[in-house]
Amino acid sequence: MQKKYELIDFSPEYAEAFKELNLEWIEEFFEPEGIDLKMLSDPQKNFIESGGAIVLAKIGEDIVGCCGLLKHNKTTFEISKMAVTSTYQGIGLGKAMLHQTLMIAKRLGAARLEIMSNTILEPAIGLYKSVGFVEIPLTSDAYDRGNISLRLDLMDYEEGFSASAD
Repeated sequence: MQKKYELIDFSPEYAEAFKELNLEWIEEFFEPEGIDLKMLSDPQKNFIESGGAIVLAKIGEDIVGCCGLLKHNKTTFEISKMAVTSTYQGIGLGKAMLHQTLMIAKRLGAARLEIMSNTILEPAIGLYKSVGFVEIPLTSDAYDRGNISLRLDLMDYEEGFSASAD
């Protein structure tokens, strides 16, 4: 399996890949909710134009991972719609995309990042905690499936991470 990847910024040509990657994991564990379909229907508008970002992982010509950054207000952002296609899980793409997204959040002025997830997604929760996210009381009821919220104060985040596809 080819493991050499690059991280690229979102552009509208990748909207369908972003949607498909997220529906892949959502449909494996849950039913897509209205908020999922709304956010995935126009990532350019819902993430980029609202002041956030999307990082994509590309192997060859294929988009195999994504990590969205939603802006809630001037200093609080949310990691949202993070996915790696099952074929490429376990090679460090999630951590590399998350790190890149955290660096973008810092550049955009974020002081705090939040995540809403579900505890059955153990590898994702482990990844978030490995970079410093801590569990907090639920911050939103935006998703029926959400049963855990995590927060990272960006001043606590170490920038010394180095991505490797080994």
